[in-house]
Amino acid sequence: MTAATIDHSTLSKLVQTRTIKAAQVIGQPGGWGVLVEDGTGERQLTATRSGEVRVFKRLETLVCYLQGVGIQRFEVDSANYNPTSVSSYQRPDASEALKRAHAAAAHDQWFRDQVAQSVEEANDSGTKWVSNDLAKAQAAKRRAAWRKSAA
Repeated sequence: MTAATIDHSTLSKLVQTRTIKAAQVIGQPGGWGVLVEDGTGERQLTATRSGEVRVFKRLETLVCYLQGVGIQRFEVDSANYNPTSVSSYQRPDASEALKRAHAAAAHDQWFRDQVAQSVEEANDSGTKWVSNDLAKAQAAKRRAAWRKSAA
């Protein structure tokens, strides 16, 4: 016989109205599930979005969840729990994302250092300023020299 299901918001409402008679933490492959009993029978906790049975990989996480909802007392059935079947969830892209984040932070710091150095040089009283017309003329001479040497 399959138990009916219950989502987080419904469970919270039932706890607030003191309708929950008992709660059980059930060991299963991959972690721990929750089974609550109210006036209509037993119900399994499901994930709100997917509707799948909610499985907590760590018992500590489940205890914190239940306490947060308002369930302080519950039974634990570990008969079907297998600690070797619990696999940790890993995101293969997390390492690459962290590398990109560190590279971006390093580039940002380099850029800020360059700007600070430029501002410091501009504010130095010994800095020699060149007019825009003179800079354009010098750049034109360099371009002409490059064209001549390339030809």
